[in-house]
Amino acid sequence: MLEVLRVALVSIRGNLFRAALTMLGVIIGVAAVITMLALGTGAQRAVEQQLEALGANVITVTTGMRFAQGIAREQQALTTDDAEVVRTDARYVAAVSPEQSSRQQVKLGNRNLNLSVIGTSQEHAVVNGFELQSGRALTAIDDSSRRRVAVLGGEVPELLQTTAEELIGRTILVKSLPFEVVGIYRRKGAVGFGNPDDDVYIPISTSRYRVTGNDRVQNIAVQVAPGVELARAMVEIERVVRREHGLAPGVDNDFAVVDRKQFLATQQQTTQILAFLLAGIAGVSLVVGGIGIMNIMLVTVTERTREIGIRKALGATRTDILTQFLAESIVLCVLGGLLGMLLGTAAARALARYAGWQTYVTADALLLAFAFSAVVGLVFGLWPARRAAALDPIAALRYE
Repeated sequence: MLEVLRVALVSIRGNLFRAALTMLGVIIGVAAVITMLALGTGAQRAVEQQLEALGANVITVTTGMRFAQGIAREQQALTTDDAEVVRTDARYVAAVSPEQSSRQQVKLGNRNLNLSVIGTSQEHAVVNGFELQSGRALTAIDDSSRRRVAVLGGEVPELLQTTAEELIGRTILVKSLPFEVVGIYRRKGAVGFGNPDDDVYIPISTSRYRVTGNDRVQNIAVQVAPGVELARAMVEIERVVRREHGLAPGVDNDFAVVDRKQFLATQQQTTQILAFLLAGIAGVSLVVGGIGIMNIMLVTVTERTREIGIRKALGATRTDILTQFLAESIVLCVLGGLLGMLLGTAAARALARYAGWQTYVTADALLLAFAFSAVVGLVFGLWPARRAAALDPIAALRYE
């Protein structure tokens, strides 16, 4: 076998430029497969991080939608009273955090930003899994006193061109009203379709009476008590809100109770399917590369017909000839696979560094791409090898 490999390498080195062009399809195919799998794995890990960032056992009550003539229309809005009823009447609830969101102008000195200002309760950080970087969180006294205090998302200091430490105690203008910055959250990263790091959080009573002028909330985040199944808590919350809205039995809900982790789990599954689909499309280039190798090996058999005749005249069997040409095909694909692995890893790192995409190259992806390249060499090299082995030695010696 070592002699066979040596002869295969000598043959490849004798036509190095042609061998390089032959391997190009395999190199590109393997690199594309690894890059696509790295993108898919990175996307899945991003979703997993979002799942962890959502906090444990969190349910969201949102405004329901109804469809009329093919158009989705928002139904009755949730209010702060709904949040209070869930807090006081629903069993299996550990904490409740309503969110009243509005876009407002936020100013600090000559910096003027348009950010989401979210009125929420003192339980917001606990329910949503936020951690403080500086200062303190909102308190019940802030809410009951309607204080003009604010806790900023982790990216807001950068947007305001200052540091978190310098912002604590300073006054920012929200809708032309002065608010004292009392805390800064640590960066959490985008969750779903939103980014909580560039939001401003104020007491919900302050938001209701001094910013928006209404009691409507976009959603109510509910943390389920430890040891309670989410399904049971969702049924209980639905019962309480239906009673608050005065819905008779048989009437559809005008709100929705959603487990956010289920949504992200579905997103993760979709991302995984998309990653394998992209890798499959990239694998087509591997097949194209294998066809190119088969064509070159057929040309090689034609060029070396006289050599095959001499080998057979000296005692080489059909198995020897078959093994020799099959080894050359596999070596070409294996070398192309190794170079493709290096190129694919470099491409994944370049995308992560320069494009900002999250990529992750796993050992399984490398082994899969490498094994696939070897299989391509075996499959597409078999026909040329069998053709070489089947040559008649007398006819081969006479071939010019």
